[in-house]
Formats: sequence, structure tokens, C-alpha cells
Amino acid sequence: MTKDLDDDIAGSTVILVEDIVDTGLTVNYVLSLLRARNPRRLEVCALLDKNARRIADVPVAYRGFRIPDRFVVGYGLDLGGKYRNLPFIATMNDEAVGA
Repeated sequence: MTKDLDDDIAGSTVILVEDIVDTGLTVNYVLSLLRARNPRRLEVCALLDKNARRIADVPVAYRGFRIPDRFVVGYGLDLGGKYRNLPFIATMNDEAVGA
């Protein structure tokens, strides 16, 4: 973590907004940091939920789309710094990803 919260979240409702929840490990870590601040309620909102790869049990309260286990780009999601500026979300074939 490079920057801490500016505000005290104790007793507040907090919604963690994510672009994609994949394995859930990162979101789970951030949730543990936020829970230590004693919010009244803590929920996760994700544009994309790729639960096929989930390792950590992360409850996604608000989701845009459930997606299959495919590599996606666009809307800020990239592959080696490319494709992040696409105005849509696209899947990449295995050869392009290097799988």
C-alpha cells in the first residue's frame, strides 16, 4: 500500500469498488485492512466477477457481469500495457496471452 486513507471509516458504510475480482486474493487482503478500521458495513462492488478462478472467498455484493475464465482487456484492463484504452471489454485468445 502506498497511500493510506485520508478519512476515518469507523462506523461508516464502505464499498470497495474493483474492476475485476479474479482469485480474490488482493480484494481479500484489502478487505482485511479495511475491516481493521471498524466500518459499520463493508461490501464489494465489481464490474467483472471471474469466480471460476476464486481462491479466497470474497462476497461480491454488487457485480456488473460474471465472466468465464478468459483473459479480458479494455476499460483499463491491459495485457503488457496494451489494450487498456479500448472502450469495451474483449477476450484475448490463448496465443495472444501466451498461454
